[in-house]
Amino acid sequence: MTHTLFVCTTCKRGPAEAPLGPGLIDDLAGAGLPADFQVIGTACMSNCTRPLSVALSAPGKATYMLAEIDPADDCAALVELAQLYASKPDGQTKLLERPKAIRRKIIGRIPGLPSL
Repeated sequence: MTHTLFVCTTCKRGPAEAPLGPGLIDDLAGAGLPADFQVIGTACMSNCTRPLSVALSAPGKATYMLAEIDPADDCAALVELAQLYASKPDGQTKLLERPKAIRRKIIGRIPGLPSL
């Protein structure tokens, strides 16, 4: 596995609501992610005001953070973004290449670490 899709397991829409991440993780398991992707649940990604947070990361590639992911509506778009991300040597994608449903949900891109 060279690519990782991190999913926050503590994001909730309200204090009495169940966390959103575990359901998305289950949905992604059979959704057609590229074979070299792993999905990892992680506690709090420090974006609590905009649940649900996810991130795409891989060695030597830019890392993307997304917010306000709706598990019911955005699973297919996340898979499409993961496929696009995997196809890019540096992980960088252009705005208009990204799935329209989550295009504006990308809140940050962190450059990949340079090779030493």
